[in-house]
Amino acid sequence: MWKWGKKVIYTFARHLVKIILSLFGRLKIHGKEKLPDQEDGGYVVACTHTGWVDILWLGIAIFPVKIHYMAKIELFKNPLLKWLMGKLNAFPVDRENPGPSAIKVPRRLLKEGQVVGIFPSGTRTSEEVPLKRGAVTIASHGKAPIVPAAYVGPNNFKDLFRRIKPRLIFGEPIYADENLPRREAMEKMMEELNQALNKLQKEIK
Repeated sequence: MWKWGKKVIYTFARHLVKIILSLFGRLKIHGKEKLPDQEDGGYVVACTHTGWVDILWLGIAIFPVKIHYMAKIELFKNPLLKWLMGKLNAFPVDRENPGPSAIKVPRRLLKEGQVVGIFPSGTRTSEEVPLKRGAVTIASHGKAPIVPAAYVGPNNFKDLFRRIKPRLIFGEPIYADENLPRREAMEKMMEELNQALNKLQKEIK
């Protein structure tokens, strides 16, 4: 019953948010066919992050596949928000003091064939910043590919009312090189992810 209720709330929230956001401009999606088949296992979506709107559009874009977001632990301190975040498949991460759960929870989700959403820049900025190792570490430990994604469009309420058109592009999945030691494979994966995101950002503009 709990899982059924969670599924209903997630689906309802997705449709409601899509209706509201679409009033300001419909999302144009490129490369969705590159997303791996979930029957082959879970995967990580690593998307650029410039505001709160991209989080919503990313979840809408890959539906009916459900995405599990890493969310800052502060959002779970309020009982109502904690309940809602849980229903929306988000899980808390203490970014100041990341513990074992920062890897344990997404690793379990990937093993179950779920999709984990991560914003590797770790910050809401349009400036180029070094990618954090979180996405690569999680994908490596979960033996899952990373799908790079880039978003351009409204970032906040002001942008929405300006009716800036949203666009989202997905790149080819990135797999760890099994012929290399884990550390070297992760470094290579990190470099490929960085290059892929830079390329997608240029293509989507």
